[in-house]
Amino acid sequence: MSAHWIAVASAAHVRIGREGGFMQVNHGKAPPLRRVKPGDGIVYYSPSTVLGEKDGLQSFTAFGTVRDGEPYQGYMGAGFTPFRRDVDWAKAEEAPIKPLLDRLDFTAGKANWGYQFRFGLFSISAHDFALIAGAMGAELASEPIA
Repeated sequence: MSAHWIAVASAAHVRIGREGGFMQVNHGKAPPLRRVKPGDGIVYYSPSTVLGEKDGLQSFTAFGTVRDGEPYQGYMGAGFTPFRRDVDWAKAEEAPIKPLLDRLDFTAGKANWGYQFRFGLFSISAHDFALIAGAMGAELASEPIA
């Protein structure tokens, strides 16, 4: 994998993408998806179960690898055609972020650790990607990610 990313969406929206084999970010905008390339690793972080609710989920909810191809528009109904990228989603369990806060490069020692999530998509280190994979028990191509 060349780069590693965290994308942000509610768990309900992540579930739709996992079932459909795609990812969307920033309310369907294309420019952020153009930064992501085939072979890149993707982890979804979900602050809540449902968009707009504050249920304290704060968990990593999906883990995968971007497939070949370019961003494309999908149809979600009512004229909404968000941009997407295809993803091979791994078998993985949801994992809360709080036990990892002191070990992740992008959160360690930061009181305002949630700030970066406001951008909807940001790059992370290979160390953080591996740490999250381990917490989620993620498996890609039938091999555990270590």
